[in-house]
Amino acid sequence: MQAISYRQEIQPSDLGAILNIVQGSGFFSNAEIELACELATDRLEHGLQSSYQFLFAEKGDRVVGYTCYGLIPATACSYDLYWIAVAETMRGRGLGKILLQKTEALIRNTGGRQIYADTSSRSQYLPTQRFYERCGYITEALLKDFYSPGDSKIIYAKVLL
Repeated sequence: MQAISYRQEIQPSDLGAILNIVQGSGFFSNAEIELACELATDRLEHGLQSSYQFLFAEKGDRVVGYTCYGLIPATACSYDLYWIAVAETMRGRGLGKILLQKTEALIRNTGGRQIYADTSSRSQYLPTQRFYERCGYITEALLKDFYSPGDSKIIYAKVLL
């Protein structure tokens, strides 16, 4: 079995990989899929001027997971986790947890003190909610009917020590 390698630099070919991973999840709407690609495009076009940062997991020459995160504007040390996604073929193997831990370490190493992650309250997102909880995140806020009636936004938070 090939080892997983990690890199932070985004490459043009990553746009297709991101599209495949988020489309393949079956979770995200077309608007959400477009947004995932827009964040990557922003980083490609603006380089270090972009507030979006990435961590990619690769198996051989294929991206099998990634995170997108960034310093929340007008804060000193609070970060948003915008995306964490793993290819369907790699789910259930602990890659998401490793990506999250590595992302937290990158944030911590740049002086980040807390990280926030949002998800939907819909039942299909129960595995995502449990994932964050198992990784030490607590529910910081619940914004009722945020996405649509009956679909609230759960904001998870973790203090990085």
